[in-house]
Order: sequence, then C-alpha cells, then structure tokens
Amino acid sequence: MGPFGLQSIILFVVLGSSAGFFAGLLGIGGGIILVPLFLWSFPHAGFSPDLTVHAAFATSLAIILPTAVSSTLGHRKRGNVEWHQVLYLAIGGGLGAIGGATAAATVSGLWLKGLFGLMQILVALKLLIFHPHLPPERLDQPGKAGLVVVGLIGGAFSAFFGVGGGVVAVPLLVLALQLPIHLAVGNSSALIVISSLFGALSYTWHGWNIPDLPPFSSGYVNVLVAGLVAPFTILTARLGVKVAGRISHAKLVKIFAGLLILVGIRMGISVFLAP
Repeated sequence: MGPFGLQSIILFVVLGSSAGFFAGLLGIGGGIILVPLFLWSFPHAGFSPDLTVHAAFATSLAIILPTAVSSTLGHRKRGNVEWHQVLYLAIGGGLGAIGGATAAATVSGLWLKGLFGLMQILVALKLLIFHPHLPPERLDQPGKAGLVVVGLIGGAFSAFFGVGGGVVAVPLLVLALQLPIHLAVGNSSALIVISSLFGALSYTWHGWNIPDLPPFSSGYVNVLVAGLVAPFTILTARLGVKVAGRISHAKLVKIFAGLLILVGIRMGISVFLAP
C-alpha cells in the first residue's frame, strides 16, 4: 500500500469517521482515539517507522484544531466561554504547547509510544474510578496566575501527546479554580484551539528538515491526511452525539476505558519487547 494510494486514502477516511463518531459518542477529545489509529495505519500506508509516532501526534493536533474551533463556537452561543479568562489560559496554553512539542521532538518515537500507552491507562482509570466531589462554584473571577498555570499544564500535555488536553484542563478548572462545569468545558475548548495550533506549528518547525518525510508533509504534520480526516471527524462527531442520547453513557465509558487499557498495555509491551 503506497503512502497515498486509493487504499490508504479510504483507510484514513474510515479511521477519521470512526474517531469522530466515538469522540461524539463518549464526549471525549478525538486525539486519544486518532493517535492509536494513526500509529497503526501510518506504517501500513508506507510511513517510515522512525517518523510514525511524531507524525501521528502532529497530524492529530492539526485535525483537533478545526474541531476545537467548532466546539468553541458552539459553547460560545450558549454563553459558556469567558473570553477574559480564555486570554490568560491562552497565554499559558501557547507556551505550554511549544514546550510540550519541543520536549516530544527530543524523545524517541519508541518511548513516546510507551508514554502514550501509559497516559491512556491513566485516563482510563480516571474514567472508571475518579468521581470527585465538586467544590462550590466561585462567584468572582479566578486569579490570572492560576489561569496561566492551568493553560500551561493543559497546553504542554496536549502538545506532548498529540491530544486535546481537555482531560487535564477541565478537572483543573473545576477543582483548582472552582469554575462551573459548563464554563470549564467551554473555556477548555477555547484553550484546545490555542494548544493544538501552537503544538501543530511547533511540530512543523521541529520536523521541517527531517529526511524521508512522506509526501504532503509540513514538518511532522501530514497536511493531506489532516485535510482528509478532519471533515469526516467533525461530521461523524455530531452523529455520535445523537446516538449517545439513546445508549447508557455509563456502560459506554466502561467499555471505552477497558479498550484504552488494552491498547495502552499493548503499546507498553511493544516498547519493552522492541529489539
């Protein structure tokens, strides 16, 4: 299968559609689904094994960007985005994303894969057992420094792992800064726009002179794959949201968490068994 033969293109469209559907179905960011799919599909599409992991992370961020923009606009219509807070989240998020992508670019693809697997297991455990008591919602504005720190952590996590980062940012906004949950989710969506933008640009910069990149690559970001996958991800996410209303969310989360654990363990084993 060539890098961009018909079979590869169909494969990316199917994977993007699946990732968007399950992201909407489960209410999670698509990156945690896209990255494992890319780690599997990129080698089959002819990507160099040495570039697969970094390309998967970078391309995932490029796809998350338009999805996050769409999500932010939707939350804005409902009054769940506070732009004054987003400004300081964005300052931290941009710096964190640059730092996270830079750190990832210095780590071997094999170890990045193992760390991503560990992150998946931790996220799955959070979904299964972490149900905190929500603190009282604050009535005043949170401190600027706190917003910058949350943005920094969320941006670094997002860019390092090629995911949205909402799984980290939302709990911090709710538990540490005591924002209402709907406002935390809306602000987190806006933060993801910044972190995915700066993360993707950083991966482009660090991968610019890397040899043997596949066609249509801008650094580590594969523009063609992002362009193919993003529209289908956005469309099928809406379908997933509709289907989610007809199925027990608790059962879906348990099934998805179990799948994350299995995939994470498999990634970890592949690192330790690598020659």
